Amino acid sequence: MKFPEIEAKNLENEPVNIPDHLHCALNVLIVAFKRWHQELVDTWIPHLARIKQGKDDFDFYELPTLGKIYSLGRFFIDGGMRTGIPSKQTRKHTITLYLDKDEFKKALHIQDESTIHLFLVKPDGNILWHGAGKYDRKTFEDLMLVMENN
Repeated sequence: MKFPEIEAKNLENEPVNIPDHLHCALNVLIVAFKRWHQELVDTWIPHLARIKQGKDDFDFYELPTLGKIYSLGRFFIDGGMRTGIPSKQTRKHTITLYLDKDEFKKALHIQDESTIHLFLVKPDGNILWHGAGKYDRKTFEDLMLVMENN
């Protein structure tokens, strides 16, 4: 399975093309659909940051995902998120997607928007692993095992 090709902008207002923008050999893309999903995303960040500290060819990105209709308010939505994130590095790694969510979910075999989804992706878009939900040790160990074998 491949991660869909998407043109977007990060919270530094820089154009980003996924997966072309993925410069590391292994990248975790965290897809969130609801505002409250940030709480779930935040459970993963310290663990992914720890991996990044010890592995030069690894990175991770947050992908808040909204329907196309919200693109009309992109300036305000992205501006609000940007204001709440003081770290430039985090803003560069937060890429808001404004797209047809049904097509996107179908391409990634996401059944519903009840939780976050994490994808381990290579720069060519190939998905090596998919996890969902808040951080738990078992899911993290599964991710690490796949990373060690790639």
